[in-house]
Amino acid sequence: QVQLVESGGGLAQPGGSLRLSCAASVTIFSINNMGWYRQAPGKERELVAIISRGGTTNYGDSVKGRFTISRDNAKSMVYLQMNSLKPEDTAVYYCWSSMNNWGKGTLVTVSS
Repeated sequence: QVQLVESGGGLAQPGGSLRLSCAASVTIFSINNMGWYRQAPGKERELVAIISRGGTTNYGDSVKGRFTISRDNAKSMVYLQMNSLKPEDTAVYYCWSSMNNWGKGTLVTVSS
């Protein structure tokens, strides 16, 4: 069982940046896809970004051009760099693996 632990959430101002990190309890070399999802209050969980083992990325339409996902297989880490944050980015962000593992989430609040 892979455990995923997110960190880096918090309060940011509109237009600001945050970097989320996800630490996996096992090596992620063999995990095909890693990613981030988010869930805002009263809304369904939605895809933010996914990255393949080889580095191919896919983003949700609402974050394209603003967020960047990356992974460090050697460190078993996945990152989400979030720039140009908007109030509508406010949500709990979850780390995910294609082995169907989920972290407990980290809250991101974008507000002035």
